[in-house]
Amino acid sequence: MKKVLIVAAHRRDRSPNQRFRFEQYTDFLAQNGFQCELSSLISPEEDKFFYKPGHYLAKARTIWRHYRVRRRDLARIGQYDLVMVVREAMLTGSTFFEQALHRKGIPAIYDFDDSIWLQNVSAANRRFAFLKDPDKTRKLIGWASLVFAGNEYLADYARQFNDRVVIIPTTIDTNHYRPAPSPLRDDSVVTLGWSGSISTIQHFEHAIPFLREVKARYGDRIRIKVIGDGNYRLPELGITGLPWRMEDELDQLRSFDIGIMPLPDDEWAMGKCGLKGLQYMALEIPTLMSPVGVNAQIIQDGANGFLATEVSEWVDKIGRLIEDASLRKQMGAAARQTVLDHYSVHAQQARYLQYFQQLTGVPVKAAQAG
Repeated sequence: MKKVLIVAAHRRDRSPNQRFRFEQYTDFLAQNGFQCELSSLISPEEDKFFYKPGHYLAKARTIWRHYRVRRRDLARIGQYDLVMVVREAMLTGSTFFEQALHRKGIPAIYDFDDSIWLQNVSAANRRFAFLKDPDKTRKLIGWASLVFAGNEYLADYARQFNDRVVIIPTTIDTNHYRPAPSPLRDDSVVTLGWSGSISTIQHFEHAIPFLREVKARYGDRIRIKVIGDGNYRLPELGITGLPWRMEDELDQLRSFDIGIMPLPDDEWAMGKCGLKGLQYMALEIPTLMSPVGVNAQIIQDGANGFLATEVSEWVDKIGRLIEDASLRKQMGAAARQTVLDHYSVHAQQARYLQYFQQLTGVPVKAAQAG
C-alpha cells in the first residue's frame, strides 16, 4: 500500500473545492493501493472567526499554528510515497513547505481549480493582504512533479512554468447526485435556483437584471431560490437566502426546476470549473450558464442546456423552459448524460489513479471499480 499525504486548507467535508477535487476519490484510491491522509489547517474553532472581520490577534496566532502544522508534516514526510498540495500548503505567501518537497525530491502533485494567481483577498482579511505573494502560484507550479489543472484556461497558465500539466476537471459523484425519484412539486410554480457561497453571492447579482424581467413577465408562476448565504435578502424578487448545509444540500438543489450560473466575463471567472452548473446537471435540472471559460465546453447550447450573455437571451431562454415542462425534462436528461460521460467521478477515476501510479513507480494496471 502506497501512502499519500494530501495537504489542504480545510478538514474533510468542509470545502466544495476539496470535496469535488479529491475527497470523493480517496475510497477508490484506497481500493487500488493508495492510502490517503489529509493534513488540514483550519480547525472547527478557527473556522468560527477566520473568515470574519476583526479577530486580528486570533488570526495571527492561527497563522503561527499553521506554520507548526506544516513543519510537523515535513518532519514525517519520509513516511509518504507521494504528496498532493491542493492550492497551497500555507494560507500566506510562504512557500517553505513546497520548496522543501522540491529540494528533497519527493514526488508532488499540485492541484488548482481557480485563477488563484490573481490577488483575491476576502474583505474580512484585507489587513493580511501584505502576507500574500502574487508570484506564489507560479512558483508552486514550477516545483511540482505534475500539475492537475481544473480546465484548459488554468492549464494554459500552468504550462508557462511546467510542461507536466494535465487537465482533471471538477467532477460529480453521480452515485450520490441522483435526480429525485418522485419529486413532489407544485406544477403551477416553477422554481429558478442558484447555489453558491457567501464569497460568490456577487456572481448571483449578475442575474438580477434578467430575473427582474422574468419576474415581471411571470409573476407568481415563478419562485426564485438562493442557497449559500443565509443573510442575503432581495425583497423585490421575493428572495430570502438560505444557508448552505451539507445535510440538506441535495434536497435543496432538487427543489430547483431550472438552475442558473451567471458569471462576469473576467480573468477570475475564466478559471472557474463549472461546479454549480455540473451539480444542477447531475440532478437532471435544466441549466443556463454564462458562456465564460469551461462553461462553453460543458453546455451545448439548446441541447444539454442553454448559454446566455445578454439580458434578452436569459429572459427568452428561461421563458422557454418555464413554459415547456417537456423541454425541461428533455434538457435535464441530456445534462445528466453529459456529466456521466465527462464530468463524473466514474468517468475520471481511472485517469486519476494512473497518474498516482506513474508518479510512484507502480505499474499501471486496470483499476478495481469504485
